[in-house]
Amino acid sequence: MAKKTISRAERNIRWLEKHIRIPEGRFVGQPLKLAEFMKEDLRAIYDNPNGTRRAIISRGRKNAKTTESAMILLLHLCGPEAKRNAQLYSAAQSREQAAILFELAAKMIRMSPVLKAYAFPKDSGKRIVCPDLGTVYRALSADASTAYGLSPSLTVHDELGQVKGPRSSLYDALETATAAQSEPLSIIISTQAPTENDLLSILIDDAAKARDPRTVLRFQTAPEDMDPFTEAAIRAANPAFDLFMNQEEVLGMMEDARNMPARASEFENLVLNRRVETSNPFVSRKVWMENAAEPNRNFKGRPVYGGLDLSETTDLTALVLVAPETVDGVVVWDVRPHFWLPGVGLDIKARLDRVEYDVWARDGLLDAVAGSKSIEYEFVAEYLREVCDDYDVRQIAFDRSYFKHLRPWLAKKGFGDEEIEAKFVEFGQGFVSMSPALQTAETLLLNNRIRHGDHKVLTMCAGNAVVKKDDAGNRKLTKAGSRGRIDGMVSLVMALAVAEQHLPDETNLDDFVNNMITVTW
Repeated sequence: MAKKTISRAERNIRWLEKHIRIPEGRFVGQPLKLAEFMKEDLRAIYDNPNGTRRAIISRGRKNAKTTESAMILLLHLCGPEAKRNAQLYSAAQSREQAAILFELAAKMIRMSPVLKAYAFPKDSGKRIVCPDLGTVYRALSADASTAYGLSPSLTVHDELGQVKGPRSSLYDALETATAAQSEPLSIIISTQAPTENDLLSILIDDAAKARDPRTVLRFQTAPEDMDPFTEAAIRAANPAFDLFMNQEEVLGMMEDARNMPARASEFENLVLNRRVETSNPFVSRKVWMENAAEPNRNFKGRPVYGGLDLSETTDLTALVLVAPETVDGVVVWDVRPHFWLPGVGLDIKARLDRVEYDVWARDGLLDAVAGSKSIEYEFVAEYLREVCDDYDVRQIAFDRSYFKHLRPWLAKKGFGDEEIEAKFVEFGQGFVSMSPALQTAETLLLNNRIRHGDHKVLTMCAGNAVVKKDDAGNRKLTKAGSRGRIDGMVSLVMALAVAEQHLPDETNLDDFVNNMITVTW
């Protein structure tokens, strides 16, 4: 009678349950019994008929993600997945996080009567060696001096959601160092990143499209339409909730978030595994994307308003134009943004700001001024001349800080003093001016009366914009981080504010609609 064979994943599951002891917590020292969701992770990774090059596991915190990472490392270090002389690495964003994964793996080895005879943790260098096989594991952090010159057969990216922006030097170095390996494997295991522009979000969104059968996605989150303050939402993102999580602690966090809105974003991100910025954005991701319909980009024959945010000559400059169109008797605002950045050093600025300026420039989403280290206002003035010649531009709001440098160029491009005074209106950036402007933009966004087409640069600016209040409750926009850009959002708010001043009230809306030239799609 032929011997029954088991799958690769089942072999790995049996090995773990035979040799691993629970390293810490209430059940420390007891033999490991893998939760069913962990077994499903291993089956997805190791029984993939196409082979697995990358696996992404994302769920709420306290679901033993780091423990699962340590187990996978041991499978490849001294278990059935080990390959002779293999190099294994874990990558974290800080030395502290890197140490946690190393220490868990080291505890598992030291608590196992069998494994401690074959694998030897080295605390000083955060390494574990298995001399008989020649395998070596090393914990790396983003603040390490270099990760080049490595040749990993297995890389575990621990809590990659902590990476801000679409790029990580450590991630890139490890992922491009696998050419010498026949079957390299990368495990990404993390709670979600806060924004769609962050590296983990990009990887999850790409994996969800299922274009590469060698990429495994194990993703659990509370759906956006689910009430966040329910046990059902917690269970949706936390498969361990009814197994080994401290339910009292988690439910206490839920009540804190319900009663203190300042904690709601953190709860949604860390516990519900939602893509939520932990600061308080001016507009939520959900509301912003509800206004992401494709705009009618033909502004001919329509009144056009604009907002111009003139930055320092080395930073992002933004012009956002808006034009009304009637849809079922309701006025909606089509948005056309234009952005400028110096072409020289664009890749460096992309790394510093952690956004894809170079990719956006290639795709025509921003104007990278070729051969220039700064934005010459000549280019801005020339574009404004074209816009005013092509469209019925009524007013463009501007921040006065740098307008004195632009005005001479406007004159050189054919703008007379009378036209400048008529079309360009100064707009203060303080609480008094910006507070009612934010109210206008907020109302339009909440009522889905904006169509911005998810322009990537503008969406980045929207995601970075948070609200600051004064003692009187007036509001203005500020940046969520030291390098976040909000220029496009400031320009959009100014454009909508000046446009609203020219719109009639609702009693005269029908006459306005009937007299306005409506452009078909």
